[in-house]
Amino acid sequence: MPRYAQLVMGPAGSGKSTYCSTMVQHCEALGRAVQVVNLDPAAELFSYPVMADIRELIEVDDVMEDESLRFGPNGGLVFCMEYFANNFSWLEESLGHVEDDYVLFDCPGQIELYTHLPVMKQLVEQLQQWEFRVCGVFLVDSQFMVESFKFISGILAALSAMISLEIPQINVMTKMDLLSKKAKKEIEKYLDPDMYSMIEDSTNILRSKRFKKLTKSICGLIDDYGMVRFLPLDRSDEESINIVLQHIDFTIQYGEDLEFKEPKECEEDKSALVDEYFQDRVDE
Repeated sequence: MPRYAQLVMGPAGSGKSTYCSTMVQHCEALGRAVQVVNLDPAAELFSYPVMADIRELIEVDDVMEDESLRFGPNGGLVFCMEYFANNFSWLEESLGHVEDDYVLFDCPGQIELYTHLPVMKQLVEQLQQWEFRVCGVFLVDSQFMVESFKFISGILAALSAMISLEIPQINVMTKMDLLSKKAKKEIEKYLDPDMYSMIEDSTNILRSKRFKKLTKSICGLIDDYGMVRFLPLDRSDEESINIVLQHIDFTIQYGEDLEFKEPKECEEDKSALVDEYFQDRVDE
């Protein structure tokens, strides 16, 4: 029997722990069993029960206080994650093995873990060896994505994780419930963006010809290959949560009775669900 995993990623403050808590509550309401593993050794509080907590293995504060190491916060976290990669047996023992495992991994937010360090890639490969179908879920805060420059930065962060981990990835704009009606309408264009319009918005501000050329190249690449799209997540709206969960389920083919869908079909489903979500918001 296959097992299922979501790697919940994103910058600090993007809402990873809140996402896990929201998904656990939503799945409980659907009668689905979902477990959460905390992989952030610097975590302080979270509002969900965990089946495993990396802080039982190693904690950032302990590393920073060690006189022989003398690490700062970022160096301490990297040390913790490398130590974790050398002790995957702890995770294997914590996970156990039951039918239809569905696990959310609440990951640290430091971008270097997904760019030039191998730790998260090693985790993905280990999970796949343990028969997990793994999907990356990359979160960005919608409140910081309403300007072209910030949006492009968010896309590049999501893209770096996608390229590094080489797994299917769903990108999600969180905290939609904190936006005003006007801001929600404004952000709709960023969910399925026209990158060539972004080029125009961005290059009008830039003075340097070299930066203009670089921005055009990045936007053109993203648009030509359709690499990054976002789903909206409003944790106060069950329909919005369900849209995100359904798309992740399509990606990892969750459930024995779920008919196989080609990627194109999944994209059509996503577009229809997102259009329906925003139409409902307009009707309100």
